[in-house]
Amino acid sequence: MTITTVPLTDPGRSGGLGDLMRRRYLLRLLVRRELRSRYQGSLLGLGWSYVRPAVNFGVYYFIVGIFLGLGKHTQNLPIFLFAGLVMVTIFTETMTTSTWSVVGNGALVKKIYLPRELFPFASFLVSAVNMVPGLLILWVGAAVAGWRPSVLALGSAGLGLAVVAVLATAVALLFSGVNVYFRDFGQVVDILGLLIPWSVPMIYPWTMVRDFFGTGSWQLDLYLANPLAVAVSLFQRAFWWPTTDGPAILARNPKAEVPFPDHLTIRGLIALGVAVVLLVLAQSVFGRLQRRFAQEL
Repeated sequence: MTITTVPLTDPGRSGGLGDLMRRRYLLRLLVRRELRSRYQGSLLGLGWSYVRPAVNFGVYYFIVGIFLGLGKHTQNLPIFLFAGLVMVTIFTETMTTSTWSVVGNGALVKKIYLPRELFPFASFLVSAVNMVPGLLILWVGAAVAGWRPSVLALGSAGLGLAVVAVLATAVALLFSGVNVYFRDFGQVVDILGLLIPWSVPMIYPWTMVRDFFGTGSWQLDLYLANPLAVAVSLFQRAFWWPTTDGPAILARNPKAEVPFPDHLTIRGLIALGVAVVLLVLAQSVFGRLQRRFAQEL
């Protein structure tokens, strides 16, 4: 009779993000708890997921589209704005809520062992759930404006979502870990949340940046190196571009100017690769920082 033995392992040793798949039940519990606590006692409940993007969109559209007159130069500006707003919202919401995810669950961290990655990743999943109403509104609005599914549209949307999902997870891990040691970091994140919508082509077309700094300038290259900016452009190409006259004009004149950076798909793949590298680095930093989470909390 052969007896097999299993090597003993440190019960506090983290397996990184891979542990999340083995503890899916805990992850579901955390997501449900966060959703319940966020909307507990609320009259609208998840209905606020519709109200918030609608209010944000209304403010941006009034200021940029009507007051500043950008709507006169951009066809179907509401879809252009909302496509970018969906991407920016899931990223900024993940960044803001995940920063306090470990600190907010300090009692659990100090009492029992469970993968600490559960907390920031649960914040990302909650943000993804809250994004669904915005996606639905965008899809309905684009469909009314003439949008039809295509390989280019669906591929661009999928690539843009992948970039944001990986990038948001990386930021969630890094920021939640740092905030345990430096609580003032949460204030820095709030400021970043105000700046990010203006650092991507959501409120304005990227051509304004190109015309201001000039083609080939390092400032423009730095602007386009932002993975979130690329993700926003991909989502606009997926939902806004098919509702404009651009595809028809391009079919008649292949040399016509396209309102997106050159080689956008390649840029998107590069942005996804950069986001994956950032995720690996963030996981490494988080793994080192979490060793003293209990003591710091």
